[in-house]
Amino acid sequence: MQVNIALLPGDGIGPEVTASAVKVLQKIGEISGHSFAFQKQLIGGCAIDAHGTALTDETIQICQQSDAVFLGAVGGPKWDDPNATVRPERGLLKLRKALDVFANLRPVSVFPQLAEASPLKPEKLEGVDLLVVRELTGGLYFGEPKGRSIVDGVETAVDTLRYNANEIRRVVELAFQLAKDRSKKVTSVDKANVLESSRLWRKITAEVAANHPEVTLENMLVDTASMRLIQNPADIDVLVTSNMFGDILTDEASVLSGSMGLLPSASLGQGGPGLYEPIHGSAPDIAGKGIANPMGAILSAALMLRYSLNLPEEGVRVESAVRKVIETGNRTVDLGGKLGTAQITGLVLSAL
Repeated sequence: MQVNIALLPGDGIGPEVTASAVKVLQKIGEISGHSFAFQKQLIGGCAIDAHGTALTDETIQICQQSDAVFLGAVGGPKWDDPNATVRPERGLLKLRKALDVFANLRPVSVFPQLAEASPLKPEKLEGVDLLVVRELTGGLYFGEPKGRSIVDGVETAVDTLRYNANEIRRVVELAFQLAKDRSKKVTSVDKANVLESSRLWRKITAEVAANHPEVTLENMLVDTASMRLIQNPADIDVLVTSNMFGDILTDEASVLSGSMGLLPSASLGQGGPGLYEPIHGSAPDIAGKGIANPMGAILSAALMLRYSLNLPEEGVRVESAVRKVIETGNRTVDLGGKLGTAQITGLVLSAL
């Protein structure tokens, strides 16, 4: 099978961890008889430098015509001017919108061998295996009106939190479908005691839940959810929430695993190519040093094999190889070890 992947390494450590994922995909291709073709394009700060925009229309078209899109990371101090009219993050938001990938899946599990890397007590981490489903193309990040102006002589900023019923229904429906293959429990997180958008969210969630009686629904306010993720994370199976809340809660959940460098993500739509990326940022402080943890990127490739390329067995093989490397005591610097990006990648390739 010939697979066409749009490759967007981006900024900082993005190119380094993306290269690791590419090597793993090429190896899996050799093993299973599939061919992966990569078309590299610019996004983020490097695209601003080259084209004056964080994402060109040509790159969008290439991504839309691919079987899947793989991204490294965007941003860095060079482009970190809050007053800039063009910022690296706009490229990522524009790409999500163009691909209509409305649901971001972030699995969080804990390797027992890495329990000591988490700031939580080991007993808090037993049985943690949760999946956050974050709405990705609506809400506060995309609502209009948006902007800054002078009102009555005072500088004023406006962001609009807007959702419609269809945007909510499709992401909640996906969460319930995913829960059926897990522990059959959905925790829907909102702020319905304050926000009208959350009251609509809760209404639509109840309607979806009525069509899935085999799945238990739990409604939870976001402030309570932020505590539960630390106090009793093993009690959460599938957590579905809005764009802004999901952005915050997934970063909080990343500490359960011990490092953001371990966690993958998949952004899915309806029929088009999925977007895959590790959840960590561009980490400019370690870029070019060869010490970035490539596991999040490699596991994102495993999600791509499963969700976009219909190669679930190959995805499991990649995940098993990562597990074997971790179980045998190999650690990158962020996990208290001494191995670099290339060394860990080589060990994963050997395990495959």
